[in-house]
Amino acid sequence: MNTIAVFGASGHIGTATVRRLGGSGASVRAVVSRTPADTRIEGAAAVMRADLLDPQAVAAVVEGCDGVQVIFPLSPAAKDPGAVMAGFVTSLAQALRAFPSLPVLAVSDYGAQTPSGTGIPALFHQIEVRLGELPNPLTFVRSAEHMHNWARQLPVALKTEALASPHQPLDRPLPMVHAADVGAITAEILLSAPPQGGSPRVVHVEGPRRYTAREVASALAEVTGTDITARELPREEWEPTVTAAGATPAFAKLNAEFFDAHNRGLIQPPAGADVRHGSTPLNDALAFAINSIGADRQTARR
Repeated sequence: MNTIAVFGASGHIGTATVRRLGGSGASVRAVVSRTPADTRIEGAAAVMRADLLDPQAVAAVVEGCDGVQVIFPLSPAAKDPGAVMAGFVTSLAQALRAFPSLPVLAVSDYGAQTPSGTGIPALFHQIEVRLGELPNPLTFVRSAEHMHNWARQLPVALKTEALASPHQPLDRPLPMVHAADVGAITAEILLSAPPQGGSPRVVHVEGPRRYTAREVASALAEVTGTDITARELPREEWEPTVTAAGATPAFAKLNAEFFDAHNRGLIQPPAGADVRHGSTPLNDALAFAINSIGADRQTARR
């Protein structure tokens, strides 16, 4: 029986990975940092607490494992997101020194092959470079933008009957994916043979097809039963909109750089890439996200 540690096990991707691994007979250590350790996660043999910034705690969790999945959390509230991400990867690399043969799967980002000028994906480029220095068998799973992120704009969209999109032009097909599909695909990769030969395996994951911002607006309208149309959000409003939602200026700048790069067609898999596709269509993913938001609010009121 494989024993696999999944860091970030309470998140959108992690819960799907744990569920699929557990259902396949693996013994899963679901690793959380803030969620109480007595929380039950479907498919997990054990729920363990470990801060990714604590290399000793990380080493204790992965000892005896046959594989590890790690997701590096990116906080919009971080004053220096790059420094935080660098701290995570440094800690993980230190922990893995004692386990040089342990296969590691790291969830990365579309566009991470480009070293700079892409905002958030450039941070994941640095993570891939740093982990690539390790002797461990490595797999990088670069995920397209998550479909559920669009649901964050729903309250404003319902009030204004408009979905303000920094993805421009509005008719450009965009790679995006349901996060749970990413988790299911990473589980299958973790259960397969690790890469050989020293070079990291790189897998890209996006949805069953690409969708435009106009199609996102139509999907939100259908799911909510309201009139919502897409409009282009002016460039000068991108960063103020993000900071108004509580993000730091540094994060807002990275976010804007990402959209600039995306709108120039730079956030794409390289030629010949291994691209795998999730099965969940946009409407279903948005309905799931909106229902989850409603459930969370109901729980908070109790």
